[in-house]
Amino acid sequence: ILELVLFRSVPRRDTKPIAKAMMAAFGSFSGAVAAPAARLREISGVGERVISDLRLIKAAAERFAHHELVARPTLSSTDAVARYYKTVLRAADREEFHLCFLGKKNQLLGTERAGIGTVDHAPVYPREVLTRALHHNASAVVLVHNHPSGDPTPSRADVLLTRKIVEALAPVSIAVHDHIIIAGDSYLSLRGEGYL
Repeated sequence: ILELVLFRSVPRRDTKPIAKAMMAAFGSFSGAVAAPAARLREISGVGERVISDLRLIKAAAERFAHHELVARPTLSSTDAVARYYKTVLRAADREEFHLCFLGKKNQLLGTERAGIGTVDHAPVYPREVLTRALHHNASAVVLVHNHPSGDPTPSRADVLLTRKIVEALAPVSIAVHDHIIIAGDSYLSLRGEGYL
């Protein structure tokens, strides 16, 4: 598939060596599609047209995943949320913190990125989560963030932040259904692990 995409992006050139170099560098088609532009430029034969076409493919994949999330009348599983965010956060090289806002019957009301941080921390404030949840008239939220390290194990700070957000939302009867940590193709549910 990557070779076919490159054939369209790099006309009149043998794209097999470029595709092989990209697979070696990024490990998979999805890894190549989600790779940062600066890393893509390091591959001989990759120019702005290739990067632009890969960004288009990534945007299309995110739309498909988001549609799957939104199309469900209710969110009944952590897997549905995790599948969407694995697509969105697959190649993020910094931690990002996202929020899913749910209605009374667990229907998705909206999603937002609450913060972008460093390789091992994304600042998020319970007061801001509360403000955004009230803005969406949410009955519940699902917290999501990524670990660029590839290890979904929650840090002590992750657990403490989750508890602070639960405490901030409790007085207005907004539940925190879960806090999901995305790490590449894997994820961890803090509720599933007994932290919530």
